[in-house]
Formats: sequence, C-alpha cells, structure tokens
Amino acid sequence: MLFRQVFDPKLAQYAYLIGCQQTGEALLIDPERDIDQYLELAEEEGVEIVAVAETHIHADFLSGAREFAERFDTTLYLSDEGTADWKYEWVKEPKQSGGSYDAQLLKDGDTFTIGNIEVEAVHTPGHTPEHMSFMVTDKGGGATEPMGIVTGDFAFVNDLGRPDLLESAAKVEGVMEPSARELYRSVQRFLDMPDYLQVWPAHGAGSTCGKALGAVPQTTIGYERKYNPMVGAALDGEDRFVEAILDGQPEPQLYFARMKRDNKLGAPVLGQLPQPRKLTVQELKAHAENDESLLVDTRIDRSAFMETHIPGALYAPMNKSFNTVIGSLVEDETTPIVLLIDEDDVDEAVRDLVRIGYDNPVAFASLETLQRYLADAETASIEEIDFAELEQRRHADNTAVVDVRFRSEYDAGHVDGAHNASYTRLPEYEADLPTDETLIVHCGSGARAAAASAYLQRSGRSVVYVNDNFSDYEAPVTSGDAVAA
Repeated sequence: MLFRQVFDPKLAQYAYLIGCQQTGEALLIDPERDIDQYLELAEEEGVEIVAVAETHIHADFLSGAREFAERFDTTLYLSDEGTADWKYEWVKEPKQSGGSYDAQLLKDGDTFTIGNIEVEAVHTPGHTPEHMSFMVTDKGGGATEPMGIVTGDFAFVNDLGRPDLLESAAKVEGVMEPSARELYRSVQRFLDMPDYLQVWPAHGAGSTCGKALGAVPQTTIGYERKYNPMVGAALDGEDRFVEAILDGQPEPQLYFARMKRDNKLGAPVLGQLPQPRKLTVQELKAHAENDESLLVDTRIDRSAFMETHIPGALYAPMNKSFNTVIGSLVEDETTPIVLLIDEDDVDEAVRDLVRIGYDNPVAFASLETLQRYLADAETASIEEIDFAELEQRRHADNTAVVDVRFRSEYDAGHVDGAHNASYTRLPEYEADLPTDETLIVHCGSGARAAAASAYLQRSGRSVVYVNDNFSDYEAPVTSGDAVAA
C-alpha cells in the first residue's frame, strides 16, 4: 500500500494519498483546491487518483473535490449522514461540463475499495453533524484488519475537533452543546477501537480547528487514550467532557463561515491558478490611488512596515500567518488584491489565497518596486512602542488599549481596562471599539497586533502599535473586571 501525507504548513492541514501499487489506483482524502500538487505527487508515485473522499464539509479551506470531479470525472465518496441542513448540495446539481457527478453518498458502515484497499466509513459526528472517519485495510498486503483511521477533524494528536464552529463561525444558534454531546458519543466509539490503530488527522499544530493540536503528524488510539487531555475528560463523564471541550476555544477566523457555505454549495472551479500581472512604479501608483484595489504588504519586517508604507495598505507578512490575516481581515473575497511581495513568493501567495477563496489577485509589485515607490510618494506610518511605554500612556485622555489576542489568553492576564477584540474576527469587533480615541494595539508577541494595527489604521482609526512580548508586561490582571469589545 502506498501512503503519503501531504502537509500545508500555513493551514496546518493534512491530505492523504492512499494507493494500491498492484493496480496503480489511488484515493485522495481531504484535498485542497489547487489540485496540481496532488496530481504531480501521484504521477511521481506511479498511481492515478481515481477517487476523492472527504471527511466533512470543511470550514478552514476550500475543498478540491469538486475540482477533481469537474476536470477528471473523479469518483467522489462523501458523507450522507447528519442533519438536512448540512449535506453536500453541489453533488445533486448537474456538472458544469454536463452530466451528473459520480458521487457515492456514504452512511455509517459503508465500504468501498480502491484496488486492493478497503475503506470503511465511520460516522464520527460532533465537530460537524455529517463528519466521517475512514478505516483503511490493506487487503492487497494480506491484512484482514484495518491499519489506521483517517479521522479528519474528529480526533487530532493531543486534542479533539471543536464542536462549536457551526455556532461560533457559521452562526447556527443553539448547536454548540448538543454537538459537544455528539462528540462525546463519538469518543466512546473511538475508545472501543484497538490501541494499535494508527490515527491520521486532518490538522496539526497551528490550526484553530482545536485548542492544543500536537505537531506530531500521526498517533495511535492507544497513545491518545493515555495522553490526550480531551479524551481524558471524556473518561470522566459526559458533563465533564462538554465543559472541557467548550472551554477556551479560540475565536475562529472570519472566513470560516464562507468556507462552510462554499464547500456545502460548491466551491468555484479554478481550472488554473490566477496569474497576477507584475507592476511598474507608475502602475503601482495607479493602484495606490484606486480605492477598488486592496494593497497587501507582505514584508516580513513589521517595523519597516510601521515606519513607512502605502496609505491604506493591509499588512500580511509572507509567513505562516498570511492565510489567517487575509481570511480574518478581508471580508469581501471578490476584492481585487495587489500584492507587495518578493517575486519568488508570488506563486505561494496565490495558492494561499485561492485555498481560502480569494480568487482575484490581479497584480503584484516586487519589493524593489515598492521601495522605489515609497522613496517618492505620500506614505503612512504607525508609531511603535513597547509595553513599558504602554503602561505610561494608557491612562492618558482619549486613549484606549486594544488586546487582539484570543479571549482565553486575555482572561488569563491582560492590561487593566483593555478592550479584547481577537484579530481573527476584528471586522466584527471593530464597530464596538472607541471611535474618538487613540487605540494602543497589542497581542502576545507583536505579530497579530501588526496586522490589526494596519487594519484599524486603514479603517480610519488613530493607532499606536505595541511591538513587544506580553510576558514582559509587569501589571496584568485576570478576567473579572474585563472590558470586552
């Protein structure tokens, strides 16, 4: 059996290529939308992707399942479990190219084969109502029992999938606690599985689909039984589990609701990646003066951005936070995006954008072009301070402190009187922040606050940016007398 785990470090997402080397056929589970990466891998391994399966309707990236089906008539294996509100709607419609999708909708216990590999669907609701896991048995290798289980967003290394997203991200009221209780029942089923069974999750450390995901790419049932704190909470009873799993979940990125919608109704078919045009200084000037375009400054040096940048530019450094910043702070996915970026990073940035539904990167200017433009143009800046300076200035008139960390971080210790507005949902929280005061913006290290400061300045706020570690702050208070945005 061929087994390849494909990792996207920015979304902390795992897809799985599982192939039968005897027949040359392969199954792909939970692919992202830019499917050329999987086609190239399959060709290198000498197999053909004949089927795509999904564990659930994803919230954090656009699925590549429809892309495969439209372009290659690939067979689809999708869940038919759960409530009527959370079914795959797009597979019921005609294909864009005509005809119907070759889709097999699965119930708990259904099986299918890829060459000599048997896959069994296991309904594991809780994270979402329709969630499926997939037991994999290598019958071609002589096995009569499964080797492992692809758990999607149900079970991770050191954590379990969060059951609150339908309510906290998709705004479906009243489902958080019932989903947690469904997840508890799924965990009981998980614990009945053999300890040797390998666990292949859909996410690792860095994903907000859980609270404390491990960085190790796979685990076993037995290991998680002993060391996973959320599994441990389930062993203490249902009510204890519900309390533990719902406590301290990070605020989901704003774009999660849109991903849920598009993956349910059908992600637009890409065909090929967008090809943004390279700009000259004069062309960059035209875009800078055009309110229809969003300039995204990707320089890694956030102090350089604070010192001088194009007025109205959003700051999204070209590192692991790039997707999160864009998905959290850019509400309209149709906005024409102009990247200010190292030319070698353009392809990576375009993939990052389309994976979360931003299909309109129209142009880019190299960092050299940006520097030439900044040398002879109107520029903006944001004052930069540390926590010692924040403490001196926070009592001044017409001044407010804004903490853009997650609520759980804020509750553990914060600046007295600070407003909490997690940057992952800042466009929602921003309306509740003071409009006539200078906002001193901080986070845990300065990284999240940099993007938030640029966003708030773009919206017309007077902003001061704290580039410092919160651990250096000497006078934190815990929640109780907190001010929340």
